[in-house]
Amino acid sequence: MDINFNKNEDYNKLLLSDLKKRLAEVKLGGGKKRIEKLHSKGKMTARERIAYLLDDDSKSIEIGAFAGEEMYQEHGGCPSGGVVVKIGHIQGKQCIVVANDATVKAGAWFPITGKKNLRAQEIAMENRLPIIYLVDSAGVYLPMQDEIFPDKEHFGRIFRNNAVMSSKGITQIAAVMGSCVAGGAYLPIMSDEALIVDKTGSIFLAGSYLVKAAIGETIDNETLGGATTHCEISGVTDYKSKDDKDALDTIKNIVGKIGDFEKAGYNRIDSAKPIDNPEDIYGILPKSRADQYDMYEIIKRLVDNSEFDEYKAGYGQTLITCYARIDGWAVGIIANQRKIVKNKKGEMQFGGVIYSDSADKATRFIANCNQKKIPLIFLQDVTGFMVGSKSEHGGIIKDGAKMVNAVSNSVVPKFTIVVGNSYGAGNYAMCGKAYDPRLIAAWPSAELAVMSGNSAAKVLLQIETAALKAKGETITEEKETELFNKIKSRYDHQVSPYYAAARLWTDGIIDPLSTRKWISMGIEAANHAPIEKPFNLGVLQV
Repeated sequence: MDINFNKNEDYNKLLLSDLKKRLAEVKLGGGKKRIEKLHSKGKMTARERIAYLLDDDSKSIEIGAFAGEEMYQEHGGCPSGGVVVKIGHIQGKQCIVVANDATVKAGAWFPITGKKNLRAQEIAMENRLPIIYLVDSAGVYLPMQDEIFPDKEHFGRIFRNNAVMSSKGITQIAAVMGSCVAGGAYLPIMSDEALIVDKTGSIFLAGSYLVKAAIGETIDNETLGGATTHCEISGVTDYKSKDDKDALDTIKNIVGKIGDFEKAGYNRIDSAKPIDNPEDIYGILPKSRADQYDMYEIIKRLVDNSEFDEYKAGYGQTLITCYARIDGWAVGIIANQRKIVKNKKGEMQFGGVIYSDSADKATRFIANCNQKKIPLIFLQDVTGFMVGSKSEHGGIIKDGAKMVNAVSNSVVPKFTIVVGNSYGAGNYAMCGKAYDPRLIAAWPSAELAVMSGNSAAKVLLQIETAALKAKGETITEEKETELFNKIKSRYDHQVSPYYAAARLWTDGIIDPLSTRKWISMGIEAANHAPIEKPFNLGVLQV
């Protein structure tokens, strides 16, 4: 081990420590006092409910843990978007569970809450996964209703998705474990089966105060929409539960009787651990996002037996394309090589940059994986496509477009791990969020932006100094440095993986050692949904 390895290891483990600290804070939701208040009512927290429901919570993966991070501060914040989403197993069946966090503004829906719920439903629909809703919500957060209520990807889309999933035979089960009001009342009742917890659960289009104001009727909430009302009078709900655990036990029993599903048929054999120590990743990955390293060494620590079969090894070397296995699943890997390489013409090519030959190779490899029905894994550490007259004359736009076309039209499931840089059009070609990866996760070392903070700051500084000079202001060297640092600081905040995760541009920030679990769980989910259309690239410039 050299000194650089040790420095990298220290730095990356500090990033991991920060991740664990942030996750611990997020898991407190609205804070310890609100958790205690919930417990005093005989209720479990959202996370406790999910942990009780799943066969083994430690084997689950959480979607959008950092949703809402540092957002809505003027409204008191919205940890985890006020809703907890996990993929795990119930009675041996893989499911996705969505639980409102009543410690965060009584489970009210912020704009990011709606986006996160829609992401959970998207995962359920793409993978035909059973989805379980644990409802405990005061409804739309009224001070921000204009950002959550009327648009296509807002609150109402949830119920549209309920109906679509029902028509496709995707199991939906809802337990009303607290408030369920106004439009939100449709979610559990549009599910296949609905449970309600006695005395703590309630469903109504309008609560007692609004009923009094609207029609003058005086009635209490329990009589209006409690468990007895809906299980014995209205028939709105199907099961009456005495407490949270009773409701969750009923869900377990229902899920345990669901029949088997038609498999997509992705190839899997017995899992094998990497031979090369995965913990070496912390020392291999450099502290600086500008430094070079060998992506082959990362791949060896992610794949079974540290073995892979490389496709077109000597061609387009700034992209690595190879077949391998992860937790027994056959996969096709497309990864940015971060070492400077020399092509067959003797020309030096920068690591992390996509050239015409590497884009051409990736396009062919994606087509091959689609033909063989092999899921695709993208390992991103990309600064973008090569620029300059030589690349433009060589048709880099044409070759880049072919790669983007192949990624867009791929019908096998795609999974994206942002290892380091994810800049500009490189983010698109390497299957960024806009290209429908089944799951997309980032390591703590990731950066997502149009360009690096340093590059962006230089560009923006030129624009700003030109504007100041146009106004007749003198720009000293000290003033220029101050402006540069101010711009870079602001931009660096926006390239942070936490900034991206807060807005659900990624599904989560993960320990590199959790990468195998995320990919394996993702392919297991995808195996529920057989491919329904052939792979077709459409029209290409050749």
